[in-house]
Amino acid sequence: MKKAFIGVHLRRLREERGLTQLALSKALELSPSYVNQLEKNQRPLTVPILLKINAVFGVDVQMFSEDEEARLIADLRDVLTEPPIDEKIAITEIREIAANMPAVGRAIVGLHRRYRASIERSDALAQRFGLTAEEGGAPLQLMPYEQVRDFFYSRHNYIHELDSAAEKLFMRAGLQVGDVATGLKEYLRKKHSVRVFVEASAEIPTTQRRYDRNAGTLQLSSALNPGQQAFEMATLLAYLEHSDALDDLANEAAAGSDETYRLARIGLAHHFAGALLMPYKPFLDAAERMRYDIERLEQRFGVGFETVCHRLSTLQRPDTRGVPFFFVRVDRAGNISKRQSATDFHFSRVGGTCPLWNVYEAFSVPGRIVTQLARMPDGRTYLWIARTVSRAIGGYGTPAKTFAIGLGCDLSHAHRLVYAKGLDLKTPDAAVPIGVGCKVCERPNCAQRAFPPIGRRTVVDESERRFNPYPVE
Repeated sequence: MKKAFIGVHLRRLREERGLTQLALSKALELSPSYVNQLEKNQRPLTVPILLKINAVFGVDVQMFSEDEEARLIADLRDVLTEPPIDEKIAITEIREIAANMPAVGRAIVGLHRRYRASIERSDALAQRFGLTAEEGGAPLQLMPYEQVRDFFYSRHNYIHELDSAAEKLFMRAGLQVGDVATGLKEYLRKKHSVRVFVEASAEIPTTQRRYDRNAGTLQLSSALNPGQQAFEMATLLAYLEHSDALDDLANEAAAGSDETYRLARIGLAHHFAGALLMPYKPFLDAAERMRYDIERLEQRFGVGFETVCHRLSTLQRPDTRGVPFFFVRVDRAGNISKRQSATDFHFSRVGGTCPLWNVYEAFSVPGRIVTQLARMPDGRTYLWIARTVSRAIGGYGTPAKTFAIGLGCDLSHAHRLVYAKGLDLKTPDAAVPIGVGCKVCERPNCAQRAFPPIGRRTVVDESERRFNPYPVE
């Protein structure tokens, strides 16, 4: 374990609980001088002390993790490279904020997100109504889907209340791994008097699930495979048995917005459904045993590639964590329709994504997994796995949906994955240098750059032409 110093975090924890150093030392069964040295960063955090803090105060140990600090650093870098900030802020200063004033750093990031959302929404409205920048109108709030996304991000993509409830229901209903659909159908009939039937129609289906409360029926589309049918049944069970928990969590995410509340309930019900089809401990045990081989996990649990990848990104139960993954789904145009991060990988909010990222390469080899060691501008390296998924609900000539699914983790966890086989994990130059998006990427010599970096002056010289289309001073 790399040495970690927690002085600010420990002082904040003590002050929030109104304790003196002497009282804290007694609670942790440490000497007052030792606690004083911890708070002054003269001694590093050890695992026994971390466990003692968790046992005594019941705090999430994530607040002391290096990944959490790296996550905040990435967010602050995004914020502090945007105009109207004219002064270049060194990465050492950003690290200082993240390490010693994390609450201030999170407040800065939160304010910036609201500011950025207001600008984007007002610009969109100005374009729609043909207004000038000066006539753009009042700032708007985050869009509902953005609020929901940020809620899951703040929870590290793990909702303990729903995950543990799903695991208990799996055992109580006597469900079988790999064939959950059969057990759920019987459970719905016996427990809730709901009859499940598959729609048999010559028409192209327009809905995947339709629940009629009065008739006590759940109609599923014939276009769904057994795993997808099980997911829809599990989603209904979330609404039937855990509506109060969904309400509490959705209200937390909504911040007073009815649309956000309703979207959050759906997202939370889907989280419960994934946890029911792939209960935490059996799924984590299988993932570790199979070295996170996604295709083998598909076969074991009877679900699709995207569903497995999404579930892998949620394995962050405090006492039994899996590999902290980040999950992303993109289309051919580069639009990110889903993104979830259990750890520190940074998805830019202001500049798109990097064309050198292997999630785009996946479209050139449909259905085949491609791997990539990718190094970010801050020097951190990640292992990325990507593959396309396609789905059509109609017959010949009906458009299909095609996405690239990406799953990534920090290099420190790469040896645990079967996909690291044959890759050089020890040579830094083996990694492809990528960025979080051209507008905020600091790499000066990237021939693939689509935009000049924000806040840097572009060199315009008629006498020469460089491979980098936007050289900067």
